[in-house]
Amino acid sequence: MDNWIRCFHPAPEAGAQLVCFPHAGGSASGYHALSAALAGSAEGLVVQYPGRHDRIAEPFAERLGDVVDAVLPSIPVTGDRPLFLFGHSMGALLAYETARRLAAEGREPAALFVSGSEAPSRPRRVRLPDSPTDEDLVGEMRLLSGTDDELLTHPEILQLALPPMRADYAMLSARVHVPGPPLRCPVTVLTGDNDPRVTLEGAQAWEQETEGAFERHVLPGGHFFLNDHLPYVAELITAQVPGRTVPTGA
Repeated sequence: MDNWIRCFHPAPEAGAQLVCFPHAGGSASGYHALSAALAGSAEGLVVQYPGRHDRIAEPFAERLGDVVDAVLPSIPVTGDRPLFLFGHSMGALLAYETARRLAAEGREPAALFVSGSEAPSRPRRVRLPDSPTDEDLVGEMRLLSGTDDELLTHPEILQLALPPMRADYAMLSARVHVPGPPLRCPVTVLTGDNDPRVTLEGAQAWEQETEGAFERHVLPGGHFFLNDHLPYVAELITAQVPGRTVPTGA
């Protein structure tokens, strides 16, 4: 694709395109499994933030708005294929802000999926210092259980993992919510029932961000519950593709 978008499983005949935004400290590879699980029903396009993997030599973004500004020109004009947005944790806020910008340009996405995040109007629940130490960040990673605890003892891995996480948490700390018109597209919220950073009330508050249909799905697990429920999540996304059916369950 281009410098900002990765497509692991090209599917030009798929009924929709899904643009995915990774979590804080994450990279495009984190969505490889979801892209595969969609099995061509929706073509996964994954945002790759600067400062990691094949963009490791590039400076980190300083503001969430900088990421949105840079990604917007890379989002395809879909033509006959509806465009969906998906984001987890920090990625949920980026997907939401991107949806707002697209709506302002007259090309609002057909659906927004947000995961592992309270609504943007809610106060942020993370309470790290303004200049977190490595120990602060490792403690946060352990709390969220997004990284194998054994890996957190390897200096070489931490040397790669901590800088993007520190940069992304700085962006989140600097974020200020600016109220605006609600979206019109359907919004689907997914959350883990044991997420230390997301309350059920905070997940439900996403309902205020759209005039369209709203669904909340509570699944077993913590902050990174998605990893254990990829088939179900893929079905939820596929259900929004024209001609598909809605899954039953949680």
